[in-house]
Amino acid sequence: MTRFSDLPDTIPVFPLSGALLLPRARLPLHIFEPRYLAMLDDALKTQTRLIGMVQPNEMPGRDGPGLHKIGCAGRITQFSETEDGRYLVTLAGISRFRVSKEVEGFAPYRRCEVSWDGFDRDRAGSEEDGQFDRRRFLDLLDRFFAAKNLSADWDTLKEADDELLVNSLSMILEFGPEDKQALLEAPSLATRRETLVTLIEYAMRGGEEDLIQ
Repeated sequence: MTRFSDLPDTIPVFPLSGALLLPRARLPLHIFEPRYLAMLDDALKTQTRLIGMVQPNEMPGRDGPGLHKIGCAGRITQFSETEDGRYLVTLAGISRFRVSKEVEGFAPYRRCEVSWDGFDRDRAGSEEDGQFDRRRFLDLLDRFFAAKNLSADWDTLKEADDELLVNSLSMILEFGPEDKQALLEAPSLATRRETLVTLIEYAMRGGEEDLIQ
């Protein structure tokens, strides 16, 4: 469990459209832009090693697109550097946050003052979904994968606990940025599962194309 007192008031943010990080999940990143290489170098020097993943929105901001108000912070847990200077990292999701304001400064990357209030559930350990009809959900997923001519490791899917199953699918299925934001902002695992089911059913009716990254 991550203590509230360990979380900083200001964090670097990585606005990456379509990328979703959720608490207790892991997100691999390939970083090569100079400003984000600098961001990673600076984050590695801090005690918390946190980076905030945020969806850009269409409203203009100080340094490009605006930012959605809610993101998720991840701790750098794996890090390697390629021979040509790129970074391969893994973020472990710690907690969602609410952007209070963007910080002015000389850093080449964006930084925000954030609030962690209202996201205690994220830091309290794994979450359960008491209303989860797992058989029905896997049947829907099977029909969806068949309709899209996709393959899956069904043994792994069947063995995953409820939270890992729902959150992993929320992250890897390539929904639009606003759909990803809806999955992020879901107040509970049950709500996220319901949102995910709605998005999959919509995709099966032809609402989206090529839904796997």
